Amino acid sequence: MKYERNERKFNMCGDRVREAREALKMKQVELAAAMNVDYGIEITQNGVSEIERDRRHVKDFELAALSAILEISPLQLLFGDRTNLR
Repeated sequence: MKYERNERKFNMCGDRVREAREALKMKQVELAAAMNVDYGIEITQNGVSEIERDRRHVKDFELAALSAILEISPLQLLFGDRTNLR
């Protein structure tokens, strides 16, 4: 990925989080609720929105929870189809 000098991205997985969530027909508020209830991770619908818009960092334990809830591997969330990186 190449970014403009002034463009700030805070995570690599925002677009793939959105795509996986939408594939499951899940709303942002439902994803936030699942993270809270199932994993004790306090995040709001706005927090999910910021992740999806690459405006918020994703912590490692959040990545693990997101991948479990969205039924996709953490590597796929991070790298998409480019999971065979060396």
